[in-house]
Amino acid sequence: MYKVLLLNDDYTPMEFVVAVLERYFGMSSAQAFDIMLTVHKKGLAVVGVYSHEIAETKVAQVMDFARQHQHPLQCTMEKE
Repeated sequence: MYKVLLLNDDYTPMEFVVAVLERYFGMSSAQAFDIMLTVHKKGLAVVGVYSHEIAETKVAQVMDFARQHQHPLQCTMEKE
């Protein structure tokens, strides 16, 4: 299993991070807001744990979406 992580940066709007968490990780607005604050305060947060293939897909989707909207948001994965 692989953890998918979102990393903090000083440029991506908080609202965009919340939208990503809702759209790609199926979180409610409240859950997404809490995770966004964790990313903001701690520098990163685990946003889900998936099989290798699904984790890779989630990372690619988030990175593509961020690039399309010209945000430097980083999403990575690591073995659990």
